[in-house]
Amino acid sequence: MKSVKETLLERRSIRRYEREQITKEQMEFIYDAIRNTPTSYNGQQYSVIDITDQDLKVKLYELTGQKQIKTCSHFMAFCADFHKITLMAKEKGVEMPQFTDTADVLIVGTVDAALAMMSAVVAAESQGLGACCIGYARTAAPEEISALLNLPAGVYLVCGLALGVPRELPDLKPKQPVEAVIHSNGYRADNELVESLKKYDADITAYNATRSGTTTDNDWAKHIIGYYAEAMNYRMLAALKSQGFDPRK
Repeated sequence: MKSVKETLLERRSIRRYEREQITKEQMEFIYDAIRNTPTSYNGQQYSVIDITDQDLKVKLYELTGQKQIKTCSHFMAFCADFHKITLMAKEKGVEMPQFTDTADVLIVGTVDAALAMMSAVVAAESQGLGACCIGYARTAAPEEISALLNLPAGVYLVCGLALGVPRELPDLKPKQPVEAVIHSNGYRADNELVESLKKYDADITAYNATRSGTTTDNDWAKHIIGYYAEAMNYRMLAALKSQGFDPRK
């Protein structure tokens, strides 16, 4: 078992896996870590679908183009979930407020599911396993993936997580410096922040040009802004409405 420091500070996204399967005991620890995640109100507004069926993984790969989904041992779909509490409201004869029609429902559900996913990442990494978070699982084909996973109304996919026995050890990617991330007693002045971000942008450019494996000339800022431009074509609001969410306030 890795130390907490090793687990958190040496984490890499692993996209290539051995054919060896994750053991039952390793998955049980990951499940328990997920279950012990802190959540808003202790509402536990999330559920996780653990996918090991190869045919289903291949179908998800075909929809997303993310190869690690079909080659991993377990693909886990982390979902915001307000279906469970709706079932219990009906069971107890309690009127269920239209929380699904608020913007806060998306924040609460997404935060809970994301925290649960990070619990899984830490539990997996601590055991020497490889993990890769796949946000594109949310945006690639949301209606089709919801149907494949049989998601009921009140549930939406937040992010996917591929888990497996690592077949690679990529270079550790540079992260923003502490002064660009941690602000003391208030948000940092723009001129100070820009200087830190410019240095980080240069660090990422150098990393991409010299890293092991495929190199690129990508920087950080323009590359990320390019992702945002692509995301303007996503139609997530329609997908959320199809799952019973209609945020209006």
